[in-house]
Amino acid sequence: MADITLDGLGKRFGAVTAVEDLSLEIKPGNVTAFLGPNGAGKTTTMRMVLGLVRPTSGRALIGGRPYSRLPEPRRTVGAVLGPDGFHPGRSGRDHLRVIARAARIPAGRIDEVLELVELTAAAERRVGTYSLGMRQRLGLADALLGDPGVLIADEPANGLDPEGIAWLRGFLRSIADDGRTVLVSSHLLAEVARTADRIVVIGDGRLRFDGDLAELAGPAGPGDADALENAFLRLTVGAAA
Repeated sequence: MADITLDGLGKRFGAVTAVEDLSLEIKPGNVTAFLGPNGAGKTTTMRMVLGLVRPTSGRALIGGRPYSRLPEPRRTVGAVLGPDGFHPGRSGRDHLRVIARAARIPAGRIDEVLELVELTAAAERRVGTYSLGMRQRLGLADALLGDPGVLIADEPANGLDPEGIAWLRGFLRSIADDGRTVLVSSHLLAEVARTADRIVVIGDGRLRFDGDLAELAGPAGPGDADALENAFLRLTVGAAA
């Protein structure tokens, strides 16, 4: 399984610094939570990892290579960047069929990922009839079509109800326990505190914390939700809202 390496990664948009000198190594077998307030640089960082945004400085590598040099990207990394990148008139199965054909992935894999995300019963329905939670699951199915060793998910819990969030936590945990590298972003610590092995916090595009929940919580311990929230706020105070 591949890891993710960020080496002095930085990005400027004109006079605005979105990400500055970010260095991390994200290992397989763990759920790494990438946290920060809105505008902290999380999405820009993930898009640089995926080759969608060109860094101003440094580099982002997946398994030792930039995304553009991966021989079969979908078999190395899967990404969930939002719940809205689907044609509303296509069925869930048809969407996956188009992606599988383009990536030369065997059609039999479609049923496997539909079962994995618990969408088999809704596979023939048009995506336009799906709830937000179902679209999030379809995005995960799409990301896992190539059976990649790396899963990157940007704010996958946004808009989900408590049942959907609970399902997502268990799903991400199972993917990591399978030996894959899981990087999931959020601006809400409570969403990932029950699942993440490692917490990375950024604010104003800079690394503020890299460690586990116990270290973040301090003497109060990781079971103290208020202590975790206060620590997060102390780290990100002054970050863009």
